[in-house]
Amino acid sequence: MTQSPADSDPKGLRASDSDRDRIAEILRDAAGEGRLGMDELDDRLSAVYAAKTYGELEPIVKDLPNAPSAPAVPAAGPANYQFGGTPGSASAIAVMGGFCRKGEWVVPPSFTALTIMGGGEIDLREARFAERVTTIHATAIMGGIAIVVPEDADVRVNGIGLMGAFEHGATGVGKPGAPTIHINGLAFWGAVDVKRKRQKNKAKRAQLDSGKAPELPS
Repeated sequence: MTQSPADSDPKGLRASDSDRDRIAEILRDAAGEGRLGMDELDDRLSAVYAAKTYGELEPIVKDLPNAPSAPAVPAAGPANYQFGGTPGSASAIAVMGGFCRKGEWVVPPSFTALTIMGGGEIDLREARFAERVTTIHATAIMGGIAIVVPEDADVRVNGIGLMGAFEHGATGVGKPGAPTIHINGLAFWGAVDVKRKRQKNKAKRAQLDSGKAPELPS
C-alpha cells in the first residue's frame, strides 16, 4: 500500500475546530501583549479559520514567543476512562453562594447547574461517567460557572450568552473511548467558561495499569 503524504507528515493531517480555536487564543494573547496590531490580528484570525491542516496553522504563529512549532497532533489510541456506577445528585444550585463538583465523583447522564449571583465549579477530569454520553445544562444569571473537561473528551458546547459570555472554545472531537459531553444553557449578565485540561490522575493511572508503583515526589 502506498503511504500518503498525510501519513508520513503529521502537518498534512486535518485540523479540528478546537485546534483552530487554540491557535486563535495564542493570537489574541499576543495582541493583548502588544505584539500584534488589530489589523494584523484580524488578518491572522481569518487565516486560522480558513486553515484546513496543521501545516497551514503552523506559520501563522511561528514568529510569536512560546508558540508551538506546530499544533499538537492528537495522540492515537483509546482513552482511559471508567463508565458506570450510581451517580449522586443530578443538579447543583448556588444563589448568592457557590458549589463545587470535582475529584472522584460519578457524573449522571444529565446534570443541571444553576447560579444566581453566585459561582460554581464542575471539574470532570477525575470523574467516572455513568454513561458514555453526558449532557450538562448550565445557567449563570449574574454569576459564573467554570466547567473543566478532560483534554481528550468529545465536547460539544451549544450555550448562549445574553449580555454575558458562554465560551465555545473547548468544542472538538475527542479520542476513541473517551466520553461525549454536551454543554448547553444560558449566561445572562454572567459567564459559563468551558476549558479543556489534562487529567490530574492520568500519569498515576498509566503507572497502575502497567503494574508499576506510582513515583514518589523527590
